[in-house]
Amino acid sequence: MTAYIEASRDATLFEDPAGALASGAGSTLFVGRTNQPMNSIRRGLIYFDVASALPANAVIKDASLMLYMTKANNINRVITLHRLLRDWGEGASVSTGGRGVAAEPGDATWLHTFYPDTYWHREGGHYIGRVSASLAVGDVVGYYTWGGSKQMVFDITRWQKHPAMNYGWILIGDESFPQTVMPFASREHPDPDLVPLLEVIYNVPAE
Repeated sequence: MTAYIEASRDATLFEDPAGALASGAGSTLFVGRTNQPMNSIRRGLIYFDVASALPANAVIKDASLMLYMTKANNINRVITLHRLLRDWGEGASVSTGGRGVAAEPGDATWLHTFYPDTYWHREGGHYIGRVSASLAVGDVVGYYTWGGSKQMVFDITRWQKHPAMNYGWILIGDESFPQTVMPFASREHPDPDLVPLLEVIYNVPAE
């Protein structure tokens, strides 16, 4: 059996020592580094409510995350997924570009899980170092799929069995060079066919 799950939350973290920039409701997720001389790192957050979408006794066999890149870069860069360890919010801020706008209450920022008074354990998001999946993206506009990973299956199985521990993934791009940022359609994108999608393949054991 296959379930297709749309993201319930997504947001961009904008590197900012004051933690005052966000884009909780923007139509684009930014991942990588811009060409700004300072505070140029961008990271994407994404959450899928897998426990509500799957049977309680489902056995996860495979999973794929599908994101639509809205503008091509001139070279491929690797973007990795990591499981988040803290809950976070999606506020009402809307940035139409990669610089961010003033954070709204409840937004995730570089410092905050929920702006303005709840914080990450460390700046830029609190996540496990182990990579859940990785993919080189960049030179073609269109869909990119992270999948075929035992760690992704582990993450989703964990979230299915323990929904309170589901904080989603953080997407981290190439942060070693400027102008590596990749823009992806978020769940608020005006074209519903381009929103983030999680495909989960599973079995249900016979009674």
